[in-house]
Amino acid sequence: MTPRDAFINALELGPPTDHCPTFEVVFYLTMEAVGKVSPYHRSLGRWEEMSSHEIELHIRDVAQVYIDIARKYGHGAIFVGCMEMDNSEWRIAHAIREMTGDEFFLSRHGDATISIPGGEGMMDFACTMVEDPQSIHRGAAAEVDRVLARSERDMGDGVWDGCTLCSDYCFNTGPFFSPSQFAEFVAPYLARLTQTYRDQGYYVIKHTDGNIMPILDQLVQCGPHALHSLDPQANVDIAEVKRLVGKDVCLIGNVNCGLLQTGTDEECIESARYALRHGMPGGGYIFSTSNSIYTGMPIERYELINRIWREEGGYNA
Repeated sequence: MTPRDAFINALELGPPTDHCPTFEVVFYLTMEAVGKVSPYHRSLGRWEEMSSHEIELHIRDVAQVYIDIARKYGHGAIFVGCMEMDNSEWRIAHAIREMTGDEFFLSRHGDATISIPGGEGMMDFACTMVEDPQSIHRGAAAEVDRVLARSERDMGDGVWDGCTLCSDYCFNTGPFFSPSQFAEFVAPYLARLTQTYRDQGYYVIKHTDGNIMPILDQLVQCGPHALHSLDPQANVDIAEVKRLVGKDVCLIGNVNCGLLQTGTDEECIESARYALRHGMPGGGYIFSTSNSIYTGMPIERYELINRIWREEGGYNA
């Protein structure tokens, strides 16, 4: 199996392969890992000053960063979601395909559902849910229409394998929306988005941080292939999630990002082992941190858990 094949097999809840797949939604520490500036940290606002040839060289350089990180750490998937220029993500994905064939699963942004409102607008949004709920429905439907129109336009191209839906719904203490509010304002649009992507041939990974347990059943019923990030800092226990929904959806994550930044090596190792021990049985699990490899995290800590994955993530060990 290629890394892409193993990743797709996990998304489809197929029988376990030789080794549990792994990836990270975002990997910021590329300078420390491979000596190149992260695509997320590049000055992209000056692209209009480049010639078309310079832009093409930059596209290929960004593609190579993604490839180098994926190969160094054994990732089965690459999430391309960094650029400001029109069609740049599509062009980067094409460059990755040209340079690697079908080695990696390629995913892009695809969410259009309502996330936790920003602090300045949170009170107004909460009032509108009560006083004018139809305006929220109109906005939610229009945003889904907009995103799906783009997806319909691109579907025949064949470069993308899936969409990663990155609207966050939950705090560490629980969802912003009550379960009944989530059922009214989010779930119908998430279900429509997910089903349409499926019909278009895409795999769907639904990301949200925080304590998802009060809405776990609704998330699964909306039909994504996988849930990410199973946040242990919000007391989401992968063993319990596996018991409840592991036969219905692939699970991704649960290695504690907070510990990677501020914990001990022993705590990091135990978090990685716990995720593997409870996520892997029967397949349908992809090893990952509970968020991303973000700026400020010691690269040595990620490489520590990556070593645990290499040594202990095999099904035939």
